[in-house]
Amino acid sequence: MGKRKTTEQFKEEMFVINPNIEVIEEYINSTTKILVKDKSCNHEWKSIPLNLLCGHGCPECALLNKFKDRTGETNYNKVNEKMEIINYINQNDINVKFEDGIIVKHKTYNSFKLGTIINPYHKFVFNIGYLGEGKYHVDYSKLKYNKQFMTWKSMLTRCYNENQKLKTPTYKYCVADKSWHNFQNFATWYEKNYYEINNEIMALDKDILCKGNKIYSPETCVFVPQKINSLFTKCDKARGKYPIGVYFDDDNGKFISTCRNTLLNNKVYLGSYSDQNEAFQRYKVYKEKHIKEVADYYKDKIPKKLYDSMYRYEVDIDD
Repeated sequence: MGKRKTTEQFKEEMFVINPNIEVIEEYINSTTKILVKDKSCNHEWKSIPLNLLCGHGCPECALLNKFKDRTGETNYNKVNEKMEIINYINQNDINVKFEDGIIVKHKTYNSFKLGTIINPYHKFVFNIGYLGEGKYHVDYSKLKYNKQFMTWKSMLTRCYNENQKLKTPTYKYCVADKSWHNFQNFATWYEKNYYEINNEIMALDKDILCKGNKIYSPETCVFVPQKINSLFTKCDKARGKYPIGVYFDDDNGKFISTCRNTLLNNKVYLGSYSDQNEAFQRYKVYKEKHIKEVADYYKDKIPKKLYDSMYRYEVDIDD
């Protein structure tokens, strides 16, 4: 059995927790009430030591603070926007106004002090995206667990982050539909259209339904499993100057045609040719057939519009 805590030890602990509280009586144990005093208001009361160590303070001060009118008080939120309390009803019901004139109602004073109140129309994602008003809320302490928000932000990154466009030139002219600048609209669409297949990674695709499309929108986008998404991923740097699916073999002076088989997860050799266009035509026939095979593999698991688009898909020489 450990030694019983002394009064001096308890006082030292209390000084760290709240130096404003003076311990008057002798400490007995963590559950036996002890007389203490708040030095700022001189109010004395008896409290359970364990509660004091958990941060409980003067009940008189707490009561005064509860009903104190904090109208006019200012603070900054997590994205450095200045906000002001324009109506303080009680600590659980305040109205806040931002510098751009937007008013947010029925928030708590604690969230105001912590800076977690967000202006729904502040364009904090690349000066484009904003949260909007609706049922889809964002907890900044748990952002990485919010799939809707992270998918939305990743989409805006591809569209409006210049560094990202330098790394991935295929996104150079991509934009997001104006309605999707509002997170509420995107989250509503996400909830209606998102699905999963055997725990595969799902990707937001903009150009399978509409080949060559550069606009992320409710009409052009669809969620696809990674195996399907990889079928249509372009990599101009890797391809070089020859048609897609073709490279030149210096050793035999021939154009080699190859294509990755998504279902087998390997590269298939399609032959060597003297003419690069002939090599491409061999690739084109194989790739279009393979896309249909993958579509059939997923037929009962993917949206019909995605299945139909895959069956109609035609490979072009400059893909």
